[in-house]
Amino acid sequence: MSHEVLQPDGWPRPKGYANGVAASGRLVFTAGVVGWNTEELFEYDDMAGQFRQTLENTKAILVKGGATPDHIVRMTCYVTDKREYLDSAKEIGAAWRDVLGRVFPCMALVEVTALVEDKAKIEIETTAVIPE
Repeated sequence: MSHEVLQPDGWPRPKGYANGVAASGRLVFTAGVVGWNTEELFEYDDMAGQFRQTLENTKAILVKGGATPDHIVRMTCYVTDKREYLDSAKEIGAAWRDVLGRVFPCMALVEVTALVEDKAKIEIETTAVIPE
């Protein structure tokens, strides 16, 4: 494993993410990735569908950089509707497991009024660390 999860003594274990991660190695970053296909068209109008496609796109970028989902140490998710995100939690969790597996990086979720791509409901930035 390329990183160490930082879990302070006495803190409850977070569900689905890590409070902190220490890592060393080659860094791989993604830009803000949205849920469109390779032709830059949105096949899904719902949060869960776009989330799954965003993860697929993120994984493809990481693989190109020599990283795997296990190397992910940090993600920042920007969503246009926090309620839709929370209401889609079951489908989002299934997409996460299907695409990334049992990976629990540091994460932040931020609700924004809009994203640059008008049809986008989610945008994710990712940092991965490949072991030296």
